[in-house]
Amino acid sequence: MFTISEIAAEKAKQVLEAEGKAEWGLRIYTAGGGCCGPAYGMDVEETPQAGDEVVEKNGLRVFADQQTFQNLTGMEMDFVDDGVNQGFVIKGQNPEPPSCGCAGGSCG
Repeated sequence: MFTISEIAAEKAKQVLEAEGKAEWGLRIYTAGGGCCGPAYGMDVEETPQAGDEVVEKNGLRVFADQQTFQNLTGMEMDFVDDGVNQGFVIKGQNPEPPSCGCAGGSCG
């Protein structure tokens, strides 16, 4: 299951509201990747597309196509703010790691 943290939901709703798109949602998409798995991107979108999975948290809707949603299994969208950098992150580990021969989870 893909989850959304409380803080990520609240921060995303603030961003959407500031852009005048409070009723819209976020789309997470696969944006390439490599040996250690896919990389993800995020965008603002008004409605889900046909066949999308939709995850909701505190009024925030997050859309993803079937393949991206499958890749997100076991992961969480969070918001980090370390005082220098801030932003949304996808964290956790997919239960099915890539099968490319990366030793010990390290792809160097």
